[in-house]
Amino acid sequence: MDFSRMSMLHFAPERFFREPFGKWFHSYATADFNKSDVNYQIDLRGLPFEDRSFDCVYASHVLEHIKEDDRALSEISRVLTPSGIAVLPVPIVSVTTIEYPKAYEFGHVRAPAADYFQKYERYFAKVKTFSSNDFPSKFQVFIYEDRTAWPTKERPLARPMEGERHIDIVPVCYASS
Repeated sequence: MDFSRMSMLHFAPERFFREPFGKWFHSYATADFNKSDVNYQIDLRGLPFEDRSFDCVYASHVLEHIKEDDRALSEISRVLTPSGIAVLPVPIVSVTTIEYPKAYEFGHVRAPAADYFQKYERYFAKVKTFSSNDFPSKFQVFIYEDRTAWPTKERPLARPMEGERHIDIVPVCYASS
């Protein structure tokens, strides 16, 4: 894939991705709701861009903070070009997705599970998920946390999960099939 002709919107941009994305993509824009060191200080639920503005939208660990995630997903879909993709991972911290009545755990309004990505299918023609297990072990990075003792004071609604290794799933959402 030739990124040098593509445009990218990077929401809640991680510092370590800014330089490579800026070099790889022909047009690279950063955006965030709270941060001021971005090109656009905007809300993902109401993007100020025209339809079909970006070839790629990347928003990692963002949607678990947005109560009206359907609006955000609709906006992401709207600004993608017909051949565009969106990469929208969330932390997998539950057996099934739990919607919180208010923000808990670092501003999360939900505890996503693998079933959360089914929602994406309403907004994108195709959703393909990848995990570390899909790649050779030398490329796998794992985070460990004792999830068997949940719920805790910090995570009062979390349900116990088997094992300590975080489940990592990265969904790639395609504007067209």
